[in-house]
Amino acid sequence: MNHYTLWHALIGGILIGLASLLATVLSGKIPGISGVFSFALWQSAALFRPMRPLVVMAIAGLLVGFGTRLGGGCTSGHGVCGVGMGAKDSIAATLIFIVTAMMIVFIYNRVVL
Repeated sequence: MNHYTLWHALIGGILIGLASLLATVLSGKIPGISGVFSFALWQSAALFRPMRPLVVMAIAGLLVGFGTRLGGGCTSGHGVCGVGMGAKDSIAATLIFIVTAMMIVFIYNRVVL
């Protein structure tokens, strides 16, 4: 299990791509994790017990929802489906996600650690 190779990434990427293609064909909509969660997890969401205070979780959820709406979709929607379809806005959004994440990790490692 500890021998992760580029083949694993390639096979995983192909499977994700095929799954998103199948979901698009069957539903007529471009899939993304935010849409999947909103559809599939309402019953199990009632069982969730947050590790942080409810106010913090609510603010974090609002920020994620705002960012998803502002970006026109979530990272998986843009990164997997949008880039796979060659959508210019998804390519731009994915690049912004990656660069922002890299900057945050760099800042975090310099300031916190």
